[in-house]
Amino acid sequence: MAPKDIPLGIYTHINFAFALLNPKTFRLDDMDAGTASLYGDVAALKLRQPDLEVWIAIGGWAMNDPGPYQTAFSDMAGSEANQDAFFDSLLTFMKKHDLDGVDLDWEYPVADDRGGIPEDFDNYVNLLRRLRQRLNASGRKYGISLAVPASYWYLRGFNLQEMEQYVSWFNIMTYDIHGVWDKTIDALGPYALAHTNLTEIELGLELFWRNNINPERINLGLGFYGRSFTMKDPNCMSAGCEFTEGAKGGECTGTPGVLSAAEIVKIIDNGATLTFDEKAAVMIVTWDTDQWVSWDDAKTLGMKVDFANRRCLGGTMVWAIDLDDGTLIDALGENIGRPKQDTIDEWPLVFPCLGTEQPKDEL
Repeated sequence: MAPKDIPLGIYTHINFAFALLNPKTFRLDDMDAGTASLYGDVAALKLRQPDLEVWIAIGGWAMNDPGPYQTAFSDMAGSEANQDAFFDSLLTFMKKHDLDGVDLDWEYPVADDRGGIPEDFDNYVNLLRRLRQRLNASGRKYGISLAVPASYWYLRGFNLQEMEQYVSWFNIMTYDIHGVWDKTIDALGPYALAHTNLTEIELGLELFWRNNINPERINLGLGFYGRSFTMKDPNCMSAGCEFTEGAKGGECTGTPGVLSAAEIVKIIDNGATLTFDEKAAVMIVTWDTDQWVSWDDAKTLGMKVDFANRRCLGGTMVWAIDLDDGTLIDALGENIGRPKQDTIDEWPLVFPCLGTEQPKDEL
């Protein structure tokens, strides 16, 4: 999706995902060679929607996979000198690209299977305290948000009570609760379960309530994609039945076990079977005898928005804009009462703060 095609009017904030944290210098790295030219394109969307904020998201699940970046967050948070190098780079980056805040997506502090160490629990708080001070001293009102898991196993590595005072909000990733990885977990096993469901979302929020976190500081995560499986027995296609592996990769995403909303819509249009799980507030789609995916459609998105409102949450967030064909964002906009703006044909835009044209690239 090109930046000019991002639907505006409904989103209040757009997080550009992701920048990486250099494991040696602790300065920001571009995710790949094609990313650098896109920052200005996305920030320029604020010319069309003046109340829009554009933030940079740093990290992501893959950054904490085994490899050179895995301990970068821990190493940066554990040294104030390394923190200062990060702060300098971040402020320069945000000023250059006219960004409004930073979303830290460290997946996950303390967790040894994700490169974490016990000291992360307190070091992350110190990082946020000093980052908040540094941003406040910049003379501009920058926001800070944290991406946090719905899983207690990983969430226990976050000192939520101490963190709250330094952040604008928590983005709770109430998706990917289940997937093909369940097969390797003794307590779960190879059984198809919806990757986002209200029953387990309720459980995921319990740790926030036990830490007296203000619900207005929490944004509920919504997935514009589904987790999919190839089922073992075509005669057993319900939630809880056994799977063998991820379902076939989609035409665009190309990854077994995950399908974008746009790909799921095409599967449904080709005659798939839909099952509504009212208790979990999720749709199950089955096709080709043994293919299975759970996802949120317009109806179940509305149920999750209603849930967020009943719990007095601050808002909702989605992952990710470019996984949708417009179906879900239109439904979400209707649910929250924010109309979508018309798109434009002219591009590039001129960004007056920079005085340069922004090139056309893919997002």
